[in-house]
Amino acid sequence: MSNRHLARTIAMQSIYQWDFHGRDDARMEEFIAFNQREFAPHFEDGGYVRETVEGILKHRDEIDGLISRFAPNWPMESMASLDRSILRLGTYELKFVEGIPSKVAINEAIELAKGFGGEASGRFVNGVLGAVYKDMVDHGQTKEADEEPQKKQEKNATETEGESVVKIPSATAME
Repeated sequence: MSNRHLARTIAMQSIYQWDFHGRDDARMEEFIAFNQREFAPHFEDGGYVRETVEGILKHRDEIDGLISRFAPNWPMESMASLDRSILRLGTYELKFVEGIPSKVAINEAIELAKGFGGEASGRFVNGVLGAVYKDMVDHGQTKEADEEPQKKQEKNATETEGESVVKIPSATAME
C-alpha cells in the first residue's frame, strides 16, 4: 500500500468515525489519533491526513451539496455511512485539492470503496464522482494538475515538429 493510499485510508476512517459519532468536530483530533495508532503507528504522512480532514470539514456543506446533487436517488442520510465518507473524501480531493489530478482522486476513492464498502460501493462512488467531474469539465473548472499531461503532449509535439519521421511499413503492407 502506498503512503498516500494509507493516508487516505486513515482520513476516510476518521471521517467515517466523525460521521458515525454524530459529526462532533471537537472529537476529530481524537479520531485521527486513534486511526493513526490503529492503522499505522509509525507512519509519518507529512500532515496529509489532518489537512484533508480539516479541508473536508471546512467545505462540508458544499461537498454534501454536490454529493446530494449528483446522487439524487440517494439522500445523504440513506447512504451507507462508509460510502458517504468515501464520497466526501473523493469530492474534496476532486474539487478542492489542486495538486491531485481528478482521475487520481476518483480512482483512489473507487479503490477505497472496493476495499472497504459493499458489493456495489465501487460503482456507486464511480458514478457520483464521475458526474461531479463531468460537471466540473462542463463548467471549465478543471485543475492545473489535469491539464499537465495535455501540456506535455503539446510540448512534445511542438519539439518534434519539423523533424523527419521515417515510417516503417507493417508486415501486412509488405505482402
